[in-house]
Order: sequence, then C-alpha cells, then structure tokens
Amino acid sequence: MFNVTRTAPAPASLSKSNGYSGDDVLTQLRKIFHDKCYICEIKDPTSINVEHFHPHKGDVLKKHDWNNLFYVCGRCNNIKLAKYENLLDCTDPTVDVFKALRHIPPHTPYQKTLHIEATNNDPKTQETARLLNEVFNTDSTINKKITGSYLRKKVFHRYNRFLELVNHYYDEELPQETRDDALVRLKVLISKTQEFSAFIRWIAAEDENLNKILAEHFD
Repeated sequence: MFNVTRTAPAPASLSKSNGYSGDDVLTQLRKIFHDKCYICEIKDPTSINVEHFHPHKGDVLKKHDWNNLFYVCGRCNNIKLAKYENLLDCTDPTVDVFKALRHIPPHTPYQKTLHIEATNNDPKTQETARLLNEVFNTDSTINKKITGSYLRKKVFHRYNRFLELVNHYYDEELPQETRDDALVRLKVLISKTQEFSAFIRWIAAEDENLNKILAEHFD
C-alpha cells in the first residue's frame, strides 16, 4: 500500500448527487492514485471501480463524499466490499501506510502465497494486513484463485527486475556507465508511482547499502 495526497477539489459532478462514477471523478482519482489500485497496486487493471473507503450503506453523504472515494480494481473491491471497515487510510497524511505494512514478495513466479505483515498492533494496521493477505492469496473461488496466481506472478516479475538491476549495480566487472544506469532505474522502481512499489521499497529498506543510496528517493 502507498500514501497519496488528495490535493484536487471535489469534482463538479459530485455536487449534483446523481452519481459518483462521472468522468471527472474517475479522471481525478486516477491521477491522485497514480493510476494504481490503492489496495494491490496493480496498474492498468481490466476493471476499475470507484470505491467507498467507508461503506456508505445507503448514507447519501458518504456515498458522494469526495474524501470517501478511492481508486480500486474490480477484484480488490469485490474482496473488500463492506467486510473491512477499519482500515488504514492511505490519504491520511498522519499515517505512514508503507512503514505499517511489511510487504514480502514471492521468490518464484508460482509461489502459492506471499505475505504482508503488520509492523504494530494497531487494530487498523492488523485489519489492513488481513485484507492485503486475502487479496494476494485467497482461493475462495476458482476465479480468485486464478487471478490471485496471476497477481503474485506480476509482483514476482517486478521483484525479479529489481534484483537484476541490483546485480548490475553491484557488479564491479560491468562498465561504470552500466552500473550508473542501473542505479537510475532502481530509483524509478522505488517511486510510489510504480506498480507494486511497496514490495520494492521494503527490499531496498532492508538492505543496508541500498537503503543508504535509495532512502532519500522514497517519495
């Protein structure tokens, strides 16, 4: 999960209270959330939803509250629904969702599970970790089992790309130009605008040398 800043004003279509999926709503949410599902961090999902962070349950004010609308893929929205109501808010500037949730990537493309660990006992952190683990690992239906495997494989490929660049950066037999280019690319991969950035950031943060080099680029 990643933090975002909701700087844009409420879209005009929300004031009409005739829907929350207007073009202006989706366009602004897409920009605010870096074109990523705020839960699983996938980019370019085949299904996009405008999600209510706090389930509106018929409450018109919650239904059209700009601060309650989030950018989410259809799969994550289907898993979250109203089941999870006490989550960390990635738009809250007082909450560092990255540090609260340790993301551990799969080490092979077909690993059966990956793990998200809460780093504290805060109830919201614990519940958010449970949601993320369900998102990446659930096999409650054949559809979710297949799509979950696909999602984990995409995370692995991102992780593997990161390792390739790390190897290039550390390889003293390579030309300095190649090593410098690898470092530039590593700085890009850890940006929260990138797909599955939380997994990559945790790898970098837990490597003594990489942390010294890349920590200042954690946007």
